[in-house]
Amino acid sequence: MTLHKSLLAAAALLSLLALSACEQKGPAERAGEQLDNAVENAGDKIEDATDDASKAVEQAGDKVENATDK
Repeated sequence: MTLHKSLLAAAALLSLLALSACEQKGPAERAGEQLDNAVENAGDKIEDATDDASKAVEQAGDKVENATDK
């Protein structure tokens, strides 16, 4: 029975070591996360700029329409 307990304890220890190794992020993963964040931020800025441009075009169209109605 002690051999069984020793094997079980060794398996548990190896499992804990394996799990702790999975939690540590390497330089490639950190760089990938930074790249993901940069791309997401750029996408947000492009979306904001597109919304602003769309509003400006709509306002310009309204001004032209109002000017031609007079």
